[in-house]
Amino acid sequence: MVANFMRTVLIFFTLFWTIHSYGADPLFLDRIVAVVNDEAILESELEQTSQNIESQLEAKGAPMPPADILEKQVLERLVMQHLQLQLAERVGIRVSDDMLNEALKNIAQNNNLTLSEFRDKLKESNIPFSAFRENVREEIIISQLHKREIEDRITISDAELDNFIATQKKQGNQDAQYHIAHILVAIPEASSPEEIQKAKKQAQQIIKKLRSGIDFQKVAMSYSDGHQALEGGDLGWRKLSQLPTLFVDEVPKLTVGELSNPIRSPNGFHIVKLLEVKGDDVGEKLVPQVHARHILIRTDELKGDEEIELRLNELRQRVLLGEKFTELARAHSEDKGSAIKGGDLGWVSPGEMVPQFERVIYSLNPDEISTPFKTQFGWHIAQVVAKREKNMTDSYSRNKARQELHARKAEESLEDWMRQLRDEAYVEYRLDTFSGEI
Repeated sequence: MVANFMRTVLIFFTLFWTIHSYGADPLFLDRIVAVVNDEAILESELEQTSQNIESQLEAKGAPMPPADILEKQVLERLVMQHLQLQLAERVGIRVSDDMLNEALKNIAQNNNLTLSEFRDKLKESNIPFSAFRENVREEIIISQLHKREIEDRITISDAELDNFIATQKKQGNQDAQYHIAHILVAIPEASSPEEIQKAKKQAQQIIKKLRSGIDFQKVAMSYSDGHQALEGGDLGWRKLSQLPTLFVDEVPKLTVGELSNPIRSPNGFHIVKLLEVKGDDVGEKLVPQVHARHILIRTDELKGDEEIELRLNELRQRVLLGEKFTELARAHSEDKGSAIKGGDLGWVSPGEMVPQFERVIYSLNPDEISTPFKTQFGWHIAQVVAKREKNMTDSYSRNKARQELHARKAEESLEDWMRQLRDEAYVEYRLDTFSGEI
């Protein structure tokens, strides 16, 4: 478990380590290695981040790129991190302590630890909890920034979704999954013909190196301008519908281990390698549904929790003695929308109700009435009318297609947005080994 824990922490810190003084010699004179708008990136920050990435690569058994190449890639990643945090600050994105504490609890639970045990593990690994906490905060801030700037601005019309589904059907075998890796040779926005030709030549030279037998991971770490460069260009497992639009026609043609020719996009030239392929038969989607009704009474200045709970217990007892739940709901429920229908909520699917309400109704048998329980809306008693499993394959497939199309558009928009953010920023490199080319 300790090994798994350390892998989780190392992977996390690869992306979000920004502690300037941790582990530094108090006599060490820090120097500026880059200026990002009006902020400085210090040598200690670069060295600490590089060390963490080296540790991760060693833990994974991945090939280690030359020190100067690794340093350049890490510095560019730090530049992008600073730019995003600066923008988040300007637009007013904040993360409350409550939200941060909840995220930390979730990280601990994912490692099968309590928060206290998680802190102890960090301490054993010489990782300051305060540093880890702030890096989690930065991760959440950047995630919220992406949501605000990209994800929330994506719209998908019914016609667009229909076209996407039709295209999927024409392409066939939508259940196949592709494990791919990727190298990007970037070009600047509004690049000249000379810059485009230079990037194309570099992409062709990279392909030549790869076909001579050089490890793809190592080449990606050394040469790729993509966000996954330090992960060896690994994009993970993707279904055809989850691939970037550029790759949809190319990837299915590749055999395992084969490289694509350079694929041109507004961002530059892409090289894709197919690592593995597997199938995934989804089959029918039978969704458990509950037909439920309820009576809601809200708390206010005149009614406290004890009084409402007592009142709902009395109503429950009246139903058990023979009165109709529907009539009592019409007379007493403060959920006006359902009260006029006798408290009827219709057929409910998982995820449609708040978790507390859903847990109760799914635990009841048909005709059973719950004891009073509280949600964010107030106090309830609920009755289950019936239960069933409904074939939601078509609905599920359409919703899934919408999610996949949204994810694809978000990924492509993120690439463009990151490039624009970088191109519009003032960045000055002061690292001796840094140059404009790899």
